[in-house]
Amino acid sequence: MIRVFVSDGMGMLEGLESMVGEHSSGDVEFVWEVVDEVDALASAAADADVLVVGPDAPVTRAVLEAVEPAVVVRAGVGVDNVDVSAAQDLGVVVTNTPSYCREEVGEHALALTLAAARRLSTYDRSTRAGEWDWGAASPPRRLAASTVGFVGFGAIARSVASAFVALFDEAVAYDPYVDAALAAEHGVELADFEGVCERADALCVFAPLTEETRGLVDADALAALPEDAVVVNVGRGAIVDDAALATALDDGPVAAAALDVLPTEPPVDSPLVGRDDVLVTPHAAWYSTEAASDLLETVAATVAAVVDGDAVPERVRVA
Repeated sequence: MIRVFVSDGMGMLEGLESMVGEHSSGDVEFVWEVVDEVDALASAAADADVLVVGPDAPVTRAVLEAVEPAVVVRAGVGVDNVDVSAAQDLGVVVTNTPSYCREEVGEHALALTLAAARRLSTYDRSTRAGEWDWGAASPPRRLAASTVGFVGFGAIARSVASAFVALFDEAVAYDPYVDAALAAEHGVELADFEGVCERADALCVFAPLTEETRGLVDADALAALPEDAVVVNVGRGAIVDDAALATALDDGPVAAAALDVLPTEPPVDSPLVGRDDVLVTPHAAWYSTEAASDLLETVAATVAAVVDGDAVPERVRVA
């Protein structure tokens, strides 16, 4: 019997057991528990052959050594909550679902950018308060006279690059893992991080959370932005220093922000949630009928491969 432990804090995997059954007739035992602490996860998942986890389950070296799973399945794109290096040392396969919501996150990023650039959050709150005042928000910049800057130019950013390029005068990107020729194919110029910040009227964060990107968009980066810039984040919350962003909104040069991710989710005492000049969505960029189906199908197929003794695809390169 294969034992599968599932920690699904976002509620994305309803129907997983039945779908695994459609792929395999093998003997499987599922254990479901939402766990967000190391010791609790190590105990709850004891003897599991497969760990299926959302973004909140901390799959550390200690957990991997205690549980000794054969496979860790990250039900999502980012693997920042999984110690991939420890998994490699211990011979544990780590697999994610890198493409299930590529289009959705790209579309959401574009929607957030337009909303921030046109100050929709401020206008909506003003109108809800009974006002009817086009001057309630700071003057927006014309997109066709502006530059968009990508922080991270992986598959998700590339999927929507043509739409950004069509709307903005210039597009520039920072991504040390993408070459200039590939960026140029999408009408985007590569630059170093400082160069992107100095030029980006709209700074759009797509990057995954790594040691390189944690806190990357800090006070210095925000201060380098052009006056009346907007900041958008669909990557990971910890890439942007939330206190520094609040200060940049108060004192300049940032005029508005739109965020799908925050350093702590759900937010606790966030300096950004509730501001008129900040639009926040609840880590919903991935969400669509099709993406939910694709996620479930990919995770189920991976679990079924373990049950049947088939090769499991190792996907640790995030989009």
